[in-house]
Amino acid sequence: MATILLLSGPNLNLFGQREPAIYGTHTLDDMVASARDTAARHGYDLEHVQSNHEGALVDAIHGARGRCAAIVVNAGALTHYSYALADALATFDGVKVELHVSNPSARDEWRHLSVIAPVVTGTIAGFGADGYRLALDAVAASLAAPAVAQSPPSPEVTR
Repeated sequence: MATILLLSGPNLNLFGQREPAIYGTHTLDDMVASARDTAARHGYDLEHVQSNHEGALVDAIHGARGRCAAIVVNAGALTHYSYALADALATFDGVKVELHVSNPSARDEWRHLSVIAPVVTGTIAGFGADGYRLALDAVAASLAAPAVAQSPPSPEVTR
């Protein structure tokens, strides 16, 4: 059974306690359980890593290369400034989904920029705890979709 890596960044271990008006009352364990159930429903194993340390998340991405089919990453505040995380994600050849419980675009201006967005397949944001299920559904759909065939280059016209 293929594995999907779920990464949770700094302070996400405080879900359920930290700013419930923004992040809700579900704990990280609740959200990981939902993700694990969704992955299993699609025939995948789920491995979860939470760290408050950028390097540990980079190491987890490196460890997923050639081993995991996809990565779902809720990078927390690292989303907005971690070029190290973006560079690591760029080295992973599988499906990559950026996940946010809140909608960063509807919050503080500094949260509007995601430095990891250019290297991921897609983003799920603003759906609260349901985002974990939606992200795993998106990964499963992406993994099941046939690869888009590239058109051959147009022949040059010479006179």
